[in-house]
Amino acid sequence: MQTTIVNARAAALRGATRPLCLSPRLRTYATPVAVKRDEDPQLAGYPQLPYISRQLLPPKGWEDPQMRRNFGDTLHEEEEVLSMWGPDVSPLPPKTALRQFTIATLGFVTFGVVVNYLVPARPAVPREYPYSGLVKELGGLEENKANPEDESDED
Repeated sequence: MQTTIVNARAAALRGATRPLCLSPRLRTYATPVAVKRDEDPQLAGYPQLPYISRQLLPPKGWEDPQMRRNFGDTLHEEEEVLSMWGPDVSPLPPKTALRQFTIATLGFVTFGVVVNYLVPARPAVPREYPYSGLVKELGGLEENKANPEDESDED
C-alpha cells in the first residue's frame, strides 16, 4: 500500500515536469485559428457584422450616445435584438443566476415554514352567533351564515 502511494506521487511529479507541448491532453497551435462563418444566403451581400449587443459597448465616444452608434453606420441584421432597446444582457452566467435564485427561493420558503410553525394557536374560541349565525338578522341570505348552529342547543 505504501509503495503504491509513493509510485503514484513519483509518476505525478514526472508528469508535472513534462513540458506542456508534449502533453497529449493539451494541444497548442502556433497561430490562432480563425473560425470563418458561412455566408448567409438570405443576406445577399449585406455585411456580416459581429453579434455584439450595444449594451456592452462603451457609453461615450458616439455621435448618438443613447443608441451607442455613429450616424451612417451599417446596422446589424438583428438590430432589434442587439440595440439598446433589446433584451437586457445578463451580467451573470446562467449557473450563477440559477444558484442565486434558488437560494432566494429557499430563503423565502424557509421563512414561511418557520413562521407557520412558530406562530402560536389562537388563545380564544371563535365567536358563535345564535339562530344559525344571525341569518334572519342579516337579511336571510344563506351566504351570510357565520357558524350555523342547531336551534335545539338553545335550552
